Amino acid sequence: MAVQSVPDARTSTPQQLQSVRATLRSPRRLKTEALAGLVVALALIPEAIAFSVIAGVDPRIGLFASFVMAVTISFVGGRPAMISAATGAVALVIAPLMRSHGLDHLIAAVILAGVFQILLAVLGVTRLMRFIPRSVMVGFVNALALLVFMAQLPELIGVPWMVYPLVAVGLVIVVGLPRMTTAVPSPLVAIVALTLFAVLAGVDVPTVHDKGQLPESLPSLFIPNVPLTWETFQVIAPFSLSMALVGLLESLMTAKLVDDITDTRSNKTRESWGQGVANIVTGFFGGMGGCAVIGQTMINVKGSGARSRVSTFLAGVFLLVLVVTLGDVVGLIPMAALVAVMIFVSAITFDWHSIAPRTLGRMPRSETAVMLITVAVVSVTHNLAIGVGAGVLAAMALFARRVAHFATVERTVVELNGENVATYTVDGELFFASSNDLYTQFEYALDAGPDISRVIVDLHASHLWDASTIAVLDAVTEKYRRHGREVELIGLNEASVRMRERLAGKLN
Repeated sequence: MAVQSVPDARTSTPQQLQSVRATLRSPRRLKTEALAGLVVALALIPEAIAFSVIAGVDPRIGLFASFVMAVTISFVGGRPAMISAATGAVALVIAPLMRSHGLDHLIAAVILAGVFQILLAVLGVTRLMRFIPRSVMVGFVNALALLVFMAQLPELIGVPWMVYPLVAVGLVIVVGLPRMTTAVPSPLVAIVALTLFAVLAGVDVPTVHDKGQLPESLPSLFIPNVPLTWETFQVIAPFSLSMALVGLLESLMTAKLVDDITDTRSNKTRESWGQGVANIVTGFFGGMGGCAVIGQTMINVKGSGARSRVSTFLAGVFLLVLVVTLGDVVGLIPMAALVAVMIFVSAITFDWHSIAPRTLGRMPRSETAVMLITVAVVSVTHNLAIGVGAGVLAAMALFARRVAHFATVERTVVELNGENVATYTVDGELFFASSNDLYTQFEYALDAGPDISRVIVDLHASHLWDASTIAVLDAVTEKYRRHGREVELIGLNEASVRMRERLAGKLN
């Protein structure tokens, strides 16, 4: 009887490493996934508490959200090894609703946001990802790294001097240990080592317990006490839609980043409705909702080597166990240890190659500008979704400006059947940016003189893309008509003919 081999990280393909079944059959892979989940759980605790403070809710709301999101997305999500939990972007969106209407309306908004995300997935919102340029993606990654780093600065300002050597030692462990062994994730070693030192040496430094009270019971079913009326919908719908869009954008961008790191492809449509399902479940357990978290995802995938849904599931389970049953122990972890881990995450996340002088010298200035705009907007707003939106708009504007110069008009006069014919050859793609100048490139008065009998516009080398171009051509033919000349358009391809037949004469 043939013996089945157990998949190993050194011999398996990237796709095999994502398999839950293969992971459970391999002790080596299972250990990696379990330890990765533990490190992620430890890193999630202070951030979930901090995001709860931003949203204006009890820390338990953020911690329960992180637990439920992680466990649920491990089953319904489309990107293996990606971590979803309470996030700062979502907290910023829902904080005004919490202040104005309270917790019940906030939870109702989280549930409705999940419904919106499912609807957006059904409508094919994931297809919009292909319109996000590489320069925006690079800006997203770099901005993300900067946000992770800036989030650690409050933990390094106005603190006891002992925090700084602890952070330095933590960084040495996180960076140096993998050069000697990868049997245990270096972030976990750093957290355990610094915690033991702080406790045994009696060092007085800020700890996780200083961030807020940890829950002492399991999350329970929560039904928001809001009237099911149109007025309630009008109140929560804007917040829900904003949360749905922000959450999907961050999740899909993070999934795309992990795809690149792991050399695998993920199902973005499934990830979209999976995020919706996770937020609905989170809402019914009293959580503040969330989306993919890039920092913890990088710890999981890049720092700890996790590749499957097992690590995501265990991150949620470990989080709940740690805060409910081992809350007193977790509370002793010095924030310096977690700061060291997150600084390491920001360093490995940043695309250093993108700012190298040689790279900047080769890249088109417009590409570099889009990347810098994305980074700048995210850094100012602390909102990745707004930054990505600004980057995409900048990329579109710069692209349209560049392409607009590709359309040219050349005038020639030839004799046909004893008549002088003015022929204008249009070369290039005609759309709103390039066709606006088209109107001014014809010699109307000269062509109306006695030397010219006919005017022909040759469009063999061009294509009509939008109504703006049809309107411009209508304006050109109308101006020639006022000068007593009829214009003959030739060379239109089939698609351009159909568009012109549908719109010509109906726009001006």
